[in-house]
Order: sequence, then structure tokens, then C-alpha cells
Amino acid sequence: MPHAPAPPRFLTPAALADLAALPATSRWVRSAPHGGPGTDGAGGRVPLHVLDYGGNGRPLLILPGITSPAITMDFVARELTDLVRPLVLDVRGRGLSGDGPCTLEAYARDTEAVIRDLGLERPLLLGHSMGARIAAVTALRGTAEVAGTVLVDPPMSGPGRGPYPTPLAVFLDQLAEARQGTDAARVAHWWPRWPHREQDLRARWLASCGEAAVRETHEGFASDDFFDVWPRLTIPTVLLYGAESPVVTRAGAAEAARTLPAARLEAVPGAGHMVFWDAPRTALGLLREVLRGLPG
Repeated sequence: MPHAPAPPRFLTPAALADLAALPATSRWVRSAPHGGPGTDGAGGRVPLHVLDYGGNGRPLLILPGITSPAITMDFVARELTDLVRPLVLDVRGRGLSGDGPCTLEAYARDTEAVIRDLGLERPLLLGHSMGARIAAVTALRGTAEVAGTVLVDPPMSGPGRGPYPTPLAVFLDQLAEARQGTDAARVAHWWPRWPHREQDLRARWLASCGEAAVRETHEGFASDDFFDVWPRLTIPTVLLYGAESPVVTRAGAAEAARTLPAARLEAVPGAGHMVFWDAPRTALGLLREVLRGLPG
């Protein structure tokens, strides 16, 4: 049975005003050429919004998770500007980016378009959750030259494996609250360990995430197997995961270590799936160490 039409995405003036306080420049890219798999439902190219934090370091393209617009990773990007040039993508269907099919291939083509059109020379890719899957597929495709990847708590669910631990209904409930007008206190009900600033940002920006994008991505967590991609990665690769994460379990981490021995695996103490939000000081310190260790 087809889904009912998805509710509209929107941003309030208060949310848009958050952009003015960022030490980043908005840049715009369009996705795959007309008629390609990266196009929207009307056959046009999807507009993609990127926050560029500037600097002379090597580029680090940050790919957020299923309901994380680019601005919600501001606190991560700010901590890295002395090491790299961070750029954060509003993945299609979120933030200021446009809508379109939300398959891993489409996401990877978008990532390639950003690398190409912004002239990012051999960037590093940092992806969290959904973004980690996107980074891995982009690296494997090899269409854009990538120097290395940092994959943070990628969903390890898939065919023949256990389900993604957060049901779709939970995401849809949070989206419904955001559309009705939520606040930091209500976000804290879902995410009590987060810093208040991040709860506040999520409250204002969650309504920019499209329900159709979330549905299709969540379905992909069940139909796409991360371990079809992971063992075939040949560039320098780091897996960061929450030591308390239900997404990358102890068994999942062991399988990752066994199937790609060349990768570096690091558990973040005290963190669940939302690694940087749950344990920001520890996770960001470990991320900085990891970035220093990746080849230039």
C-alpha cells in the first residue's frame, strides 16, 4: 500500500537565523546530470547546500545522519578548523538541500558532485550513521578520489542481520513533534545526554528533514548490507563507534575487525550511537587524533 503524501518540510525564521551565527559560508552544488540517478522526481538536478568552514587545511567533507541537518554538526566542524577545512553537507531531503530519491547510490552521487564542483582535492570523508554508509559507498565507487574515510557508528543492519535498533515509528514521532513545534526540553526527552545547545538546534531544525527521505533511508538500513561494502575498502579507513552503541555492537565491531584487518577501530568510552553528542570531549579528542594519523 503506498504511503500517504508526506508532510512538507519547513524552517522557521528562528532556525534560519542560526545560520548567521555560524563561522561558515553557505555554498551550493547541483547533483548528478539531468536524467541521472541523482535527479529529483521531476528529472531536474537536486540543489545541495554545504556549510564551508574554510581554512587552508585538507578538505574534510562531513556527512551527517538520518535526521541531522548540516548545522547540527557545527560543534564538530568548529573543533577541527586548525587541522582541516571542514565542509558539512545538508544531505538531500534535509536542511536547505532539495528532495529526490534517497538511495545510497543517489547519496554517493551527491557527495561526488560536491567534491567535483567545489574543487575538493583528495578530501577525507567523515560520516556519522547514515553518513558513514554514504562515505563508504562513495569511497568504494572510486568516481571521486578520496584520501581516507572516518566512519562513525555505521548501521550494521541489513538482509539476514538484526533490524536497525531504532524503529521507523520513533523517527516519525520525532518529526511530527518538530512540525508541531518542539523545544529543547522535549528533545531532551529523547536525547537526555546531549548538551543543551545541541538539543536546542535540533528542536529548530528537525522539521527540515523530509519524512519520505527518512522512510527511504530507514528502509535502506534493512535492505543494504554495510558488510557488502566494508571489506572492499582499500583506502585508509577508521571506524569510530560508541562503546555503548546498540548500532555497532561488540559482535559487529568484531566482524568489522575480522573482515577489514587494515582498518583502525576505536571505541569511544561513554558514548552510544550519537557518539559526538553523547561524549563530545572524548569523541572529538579521539577524532582529532585519528585525523592527524591519516595520510595527507
